[in-house]
Parts: sequence; structure tokens; C-alpha cells
Amino acid sequence: MALAAMAAFTACSASTPATAPRKPAAPTGPEYLVFYAQGQQRQAQEAVERAGGTTVGGDARLGYLMASGSGGFVEQVGADRAVVGVSPDRSIGFATNHAGAGVTARSAAFPDAGSFTRSRSGEPLAGRQWDMRMIGADRANAKVPGSRQVLVGVIDTGVDGKHPDIAPNFNRELSRNFVTDKPKDEDGDTLDGPCEVSGCKDPVDEDDDGHGTHVASTIASPINGIGIAGVAPNVQIVNIRAGQDSGYFFLKPSLDALTYAADIGVDVVNMSYYVDPWLFNCTANPADTKKQQLEQQAIITGMQRALDYARQHNVTLISALGNESVDLGNPKVDKESPGYPAGEKKVRRIDNSCIDVPAESNGVISVSALGPSGRKAIYSDYGTEQTDLAAPGGDAVDGEGAKATRSILAAAPERVLRAAGRIDAKGEPKGADVVKDCTAGPCSYYQYLDGTSMAAPHATGVAAILVSRFGKPGKGGLELSPATVEDLLYKTATPKACPTPRQYVYKTYGQTVTQECQGDTADNGFYGHGVVDAWKAATAEP
Repeated sequence: MALAAMAAFTACSASTPATAPRKPAAPTGPEYLVFYAQGQQRQAQEAVERAGGTTVGGDARLGYLMASGSGGFVEQVGADRAVVGVSPDRSIGFATNHAGAGVTARSAAFPDAGSFTRSRSGEPLAGRQWDMRMIGADRANAKVPGSRQVLVGVIDTGVDGKHPDIAPNFNRELSRNFVTDKPKDEDGDTLDGPCEVSGCKDPVDEDDDGHGTHVASTIASPINGIGIAGVAPNVQIVNIRAGQDSGYFFLKPSLDALTYAADIGVDVVNMSYYVDPWLFNCTANPADTKKQQLEQQAIITGMQRALDYARQHNVTLISALGNESVDLGNPKVDKESPGYPAGEKKVRRIDNSCIDVPAESNGVISVSALGPSGRKAIYSDYGTEQTDLAAPGGDAVDGEGAKATRSILAAAPERVLRAAGRIDAKGEPKGADVVKDCTAGPCSYYQYLDGTSMAAPHATGVAAILVSRFGKPGKGGLELSPATVEDLLYKTATPKACPTPRQYVYKTYGQTVTQECQGDTADNGFYGHGVVDAWKAATAEP
């Protein structure tokens, strides 16, 4: 699954500018994104036609055609020298059945009912936010809460814009949903479940998974006397949805989300996911068919072009590193790909030429996860080339036994918790993983989750603080070049050395996991350039 988040106890189509020089024809089969080499648009269109396909649109900014075709279309068009990758457009779905509520469960009960006293200062649940204290965000909130001119894009499963602890900072006008729910996949198995609205396109203030809401809350839950405070509690959140209800993130919505963020002047985007269906994208793995190789080439090429486009428009790109406990500099086996449709996974031998997208794409700041003790979380991926920064992501097993309160607490949609059975008919939490706050007005809910998905938004919030401080007036707000933001993030991070011995041994659930940290204090595979520091970002000189 593409989401880089886990239950706290676990260790483990928008329209795009048409680019075809001729009038698009009606589709003749499944649709594909056909990426062409620079300056080869016409040649690529001719290749589509020779393969018996039809060009139906595209996007010149990212250098691809939208084309339909059937039979051996992919292999034939992919053999042309003008074409550098071909990916199915898996993201478009439509169903006439809108009854029911297709909600996926992501949480589980905890045997321990860890208790906290209500915070005497700050937000009501501030006492539970060990993560914010770790990076000094609790102090930074008062000094630099962030500017209302700073826009943070959450490219995720959606954002519950009506949640009491998100609504004040939610920009509904700019928010967009780039996916259409698909009740079932191509094999007839349940994917997103029954559509909730006519046309299967959810409103921009809805999140039927909860993942995106948790991320948004960590970044920018306001200081309003309710629940928690985010890292940058005064910046605006823009929901730029690219994930299905089921948690899959496909290529086309991800491209649309990144180009949209660039075009509207978003300052920072958070990407706590990888692009499905490949956990690792390899350009020429002999274990893959030619069609599969072309799809992976398209994901690598297309995402890099979209990321480059966003950076050129002053969007700082921050990604979760991944939750497979893998040294990304020396991967051996991929057991998760292709992850869609269900049942197609295979075991592939891989090497360092295969990459996780977008975490290993150029220009992206990738973040590993820490537990409350400050150690790298057992599940977090790592690597000297891949880890740029570290941030609290939670680790329920960072200590004796498993405790929910070692994970990250952030906002959760009530509807998702109810559907997942995490609250009862009266609205009371069923376990320590869910917290209810009724301090001011309507009650709101929060959930503990683990993952590099939870680490990345801490870094995103710190980046938003830096843009708030040093950004210059630009397109509708403040602007600061991604290179400058990256430099400041590294300069204000707290360096953290590899553990001693470097081969760190994790013991949990009767298993022993050994991971080796390489590099020096200034830059290493576990912590990158260091742990993000909101207080330093709020106070340090440029």
C-alpha cells in the first residue's frame, strides 16, 4: 500500500492542457500516459497512431500525451525511440452506485490505556505532544506561528476541512480533488468501496481515509483552545488530493497535484506516500515484462518532470522516506510490487538502480522517522544517499511493550473512526489510540499513528516557518526558493550521530532486527543532516 503510515501499534482526473497538434479523437481503448523525449511530441503522436492508438490529450509542461489503445499498444508504442515511458491511467473511475460509505480502517485497539493529565498551558492535548517538544515547536508557536500568506499543500487522501482543529486554517477555495473514487478494481474486487456522492468525486473538504487529515493537523492545527497545535499553527492548508479512498496513489493524479501546486503559488508540499503500483521503480529489471518496465520508466520520468516543474515555481518538496525498514542505498528484494491490482505482487531481486518515488527523486527532501527516545524508528527506511532529515514519526515499540502514546497524535475525521469501530455509538473512544476533546464547543477527535508519513509533516511545518520568516512577496503571498529552504532546514537541524555500535539492534515482538547506520554526525543514513528544529528555524539568523 502506498501510504507511509501505520496503526500506532504496528512495527512493521483533472483536465490538463491538450498538447496534441490535431483535434483529439474519441478513445479507442484503455488510456495511457505516453512520455516522450524532449522535442519529440510529434514523433510520439505518430508512434501512437502506428500502434493503432488514438491521442486524446496530454500536458506539454511534463512532456506526455494521453492516448488510448488496446492489444499490444503499450509494447509497440514503447519501442519507438521518441517514447521514454508508458503508464496506464489507473486513476479515473466512475460508478452510478453512490449508496453506502466506503471507508477503510487503519487503526486497532491497544491493551494499555496510557493516561495523561490535561495540559496546564497551551492547547488542551499539548501534554500528549512529545513530538512537538522534541523539535521545539511548542516554543516556536509563540514566536513564529507562521504567516497566513504561506500556503502548504497536502498531497494525500484528502483533508477533513470541517474538523474543528483544521477548519480555521483550511483554504477551501484553493483546495482540489484530483481523483475519482473507484468502487471496484479491474478484477471486480473492492477498491474504494461504494461512492459517497454522485459522480464519485468527493468534496474538497472530505477525507474518507484519515491519513491526509492527520498529516494536515501535524503541520498546521491552529492555536484555538481545541485539541492540539501544529508545527506552524497559522499557515494555510490546501488539500490537493491525489490518493484514493483505499490509499492508492497513481501517477496521473500525482502529476496533476504537483503542477496545480506550482501554478497556484503553494510554498511547500507534503508527500507522505509513494506512487503506485511499484514500491521500487526499476527501468530494466529482468523480472519484469516489457510493459511493466515501461510503466516504471513512466513513473520515474513523469514524476521527476512534475517535481522539477514545481521546484521551478518555488515549491519546496518534502516526502516521507518509507516504512519498510530498508536501507534504500542497498535494497535487495521487493515483495510489494506491483501492488495493484490486488493479487499481482511478486518477489523481485532489486538493486540501488531501483528507486522509491518520490522519496528518491531529485529535488525532494526525504524524512526518516524517530521514536520518543530519539532513536530511528524500527520501521523507518534509511540510507546515506536518501535520508535528508529526521523528525518524530512515532514508534509504539520504542520501549518495553507497545504503547499508543509513543506514536504521533493528530486530528482524525469522526466519520472514519466511527466506520473503523474506533469509537462507540455514544462517540466514546474504544482504545488508547483515539482521544476525544470537548473543551471548546463541538467535540473533536484525534488518533495516534506511526510512520514516516507522520515524520514528514513535522519537516513541512518547519519549512513553512522558514518561508514565513524569510519569504519575499510573490505570487499571491510569500516566496522562497526551494534551494534556500533546504539550506535553512539543514542549517537549523540538530545534528545527530549514528548510534554506537553502528549496527543498531532492535528487539521487539520476539524478533531481532539489525540495521547499520553509515556516515558521520553531519550527514548519516539514519538522521541525514539532523533532526528538524522548529525553535531554531523560528530564531536563527539566515
